[in-house]
Amino acid sequence: MTGPREDGLDARVVVRRPGHTLDVHLTVAPGETVAVVGPNGSGKTTLLRALAGLVPLSAGHVRYGDSVWEAADPDRPRERRTVQERRVGVVFQSLLLFPHLSARDNVAYGPRSRGTTRTEARARAQRLLEQLGVAELADRRASALSGGQAQRVAIARALATDPRLLMLDEPLASLDVAVAMSLRIELRRHLDTFPGATLLVSHDALDALSLADRVVVLQDGRVAQDGTPDEVARQPRTAHVARLVGLNVLHGASRGALVDLPDGSTLVTTTAYDGPTDVTFSPAAVTLGVDPPTGSARNHWQGRVVSVVPQGLAVRVHLDALGGLIADVTVESATALGLVPGRVVHASVKATDVVVHGAPGTTPREASGTDTAPLA
Repeated sequence: MTGPREDGLDARVVVRRPGHTLDVHLTVAPGETVAVVGPNGSGKTTLLRALAGLVPLSAGHVRYGDSVWEAADPDRPRERRTVQERRVGVVFQSLLLFPHLSARDNVAYGPRSRGTTRTEARARAQRLLEQLGVAELADRRASALSGGQAQRVAIARALATDPRLLMLDEPLASLDVAVAMSLRIELRRHLDTFPGATLLVSHDALDALSLADRVVVLQDGRVAQDGTPDEVARQPRTAHVARLVGLNVLHGASRGALVDLPDGSTLVTTTAYDGPTDVTFSPAAVTLGVDPPTGSARNHWQGRVVSVVPQGLAVRVHLDALGGLIADVTVESATALGLVPGRVVHASVKATDVVVHGAPGTTPREASGTDTAPLA
């Protein structure tokens, strides 16, 4: 984790609840976008709500530059600024637009509540709606907006108060693919020029990898990984992120270079290791065929095709083998193999393409060609 910065957000967020504790140290520089990812229950939304001032800290601090938003030090008097006193802009999953107000008045509400004149607030709102491509909807009531339109208005409203910290909680989750793609491009353009710090919570790898400068992975209320999108995608340290970026993830018990899987089968690797482990391999490393493999691949399974989905220049194939195996093949291969749901195929993976990740508390006995790293 990087250390405190001279400017920007510096927070140690500790929130204790029965059965769960969130304990996260987070820094975000001005102009930086940090994606926060992790499984349900890892503490992502609690983190955003604590930074916004909606959930009090049990311990720790929230500072932006020289401004202390909250301090919960047992040796000092508690400091806590209200939500209104913190310069934050928030877009939660539930947009919370005022349904009876127009899009323009929804956006102008924040500046007006901070003392800006009605004329100036509405002019600022109009500019933001124009920048987000929905200026023609300024007079339409929020209740009459589509999902994509309402999301643009919600983002404009969050930006209207010139926040120092912008927080986006699953901003594209409820949108269809085409609308999400369009808004993702618009959002990237705005984040590139936004002078404050941005936190983005998302379950979509494309959002995290395309919008963020840095990715922070939460697991059980702690930071499990912090790195650039490329670093996290290449070497995920949790099973959730491995699946998020599209890797196959299998859990088993390693004995030397063999991994015993729950279904009774054994996976061959090139990494000697003893103990509980997760193994990963790319969908592109999976070879499909209608007949049992005859090549050098040491690992093979039989399964039925569950779905066939175009993905860029490739085709992503989901099989029912191993609880859900993913393979990426060319369009030509998919056509030649007759890949349709229900088709029985053989899948194979070379031992050299399998990455072994040791469970916490275990130690690699020997590594041969592949580094080990824990998958929480």
